[in-house]
Amino acid sequence: MALTDKTGAPVTVSKEATKFTIALEQRRVGLAAFADRDDQRVFFHTEVDEEFGGRGLATVLIREALEQTKAEGMRIVPVCPMVVAFLRKHPEDDDVIDRPTPQILAWLRR
Repeated sequence: MALTDKTGAPVTVSKEATKFTIALEQRRVGLAAFADRDDQRVFFHTEVDEEFGGRGLATVLIREALEQTKAEGMRIVPVCPMVVAFLRKHPEDDDVIDRPTPQILAWLRR
């Protein structure tokens, strides 16, 4: 299924070593940064270029990043407020979510 933003423009989501990126017309316009810790993927920062705000790009990016994470058998640890907000609206993912602990947060700061 082709991914599109709210305007119907095609977008692509790609996984890199420490982030998922979203591209519009082959231009990277956003990212969701993560760090892997054992079987957990800790999402700690998401951003979309301001000029593309309101097009639902962050939602598409986060949804795809979480789907790929689940497909890899990883658990999701939401630290980024955007990921937290997305997951609140999608309780169907609760079974693969680990809440951030003080230990995870300390590990992330290192």
